[in-house]
Amino acid sequence: PGGARPCSGVAGRAATLMAVLASLVLASSCSNQQVPALVPGGGEAGADLSGSWELDLAQSDNIQRELDRIMRELQREAQRRAQARGDSRAGGGYNLGVDGNAMVDLARMAEYVTRSPLLEIAQGDTDITVKREENFALECEFAGAEPPPASNPLGREMCGWDGHQLVFWVLLPDGLKINHRFSLGPRGERLNIATRVFSDRASYPFTLNRVYHRYDPEADGITCEITLTRGKVCTTEEP
Repeated sequence: PGGARPCSGVAGRAATLMAVLASLVLASSCSNQQVPALVPGGGEAGADLSGSWELDLAQSDNIQRELDRIMRELQREAQRRAQARGDSRAGGGYNLGVDGNAMVDLARMAEYVTRSPLLEIAQGDTDITVKREENFALECEFAGAEPPPASNPLGREMCGWDGHQLVFWVLLPDGLKINHRFSLGPRGERLNIATRVFSDRASYPFTLNRVYHRYDPEADGITCEITLTRGKVCTTEEP
C-alpha cells in the first residue's frame, strides 16, 4: 500500500527555516493544495541517487527570468480582468497588488532552499539522506510500519517515491508548502531537482529547476575537509 511517509530530522532544522520565514510575509488561510500519495519503499519504484553532485548553473533555471515570466503572466491576467470590467487603460499599468508581492516572496524562498552548490547523497535499502552544502539536509526513511505524522511548531515533512522520482514535501504553517522532486537522467550522470513553493496568497506556485552533475570529490578543483558538525564538506576552489 502507498502513502507518504514523514521524513526524519524536522525539529533540528526548525530554527533555520523559521529565520527565513520571519523575513517573508506569507500569512494566509489553510491551503487546499493536496499532497499526492507516495510510495514509501524504494526497490523497483526508486532510483539510485547516491553520490556526489555539483550544480550546473548554465543548465539550471535563472530565478530572475522565472520571476519576470510569472509577473508578465500576472500582468496579462490583471489586464484581462480589468478589461472585462470595462477598464481599458493604456499602457497596461495594472496593479498586481498582493499576488505580485506574494510571488516575489515565493521566489525568495525558492532561492534560499535551492542555493546549495554541492550535494552528497547517501542511499540505502531503507533510507536516503541528501546533504546540501549551505543548507539543511533532506532525510527519508522507508523501513518499518507507518509511523504517526511527524509535526512540530514549524510544520510537517513527508517523502517517498513517485515512480522513479524521489519527492519531498515540507508543509509549513499558513498555507506555505515546499515540494522537491528529484529526477535522475537516463545515464545516471544528471540530476534534476524541481522545487515548487506554494502559498495561498499566490495564484501560481514558484517553480525552480536546478541541474546537478556527478563529480569526483577527490579531483582537482574540489577541496574537502572534515568538520565536527557536518562531517565531510567539499567546496569548489576559487579560480
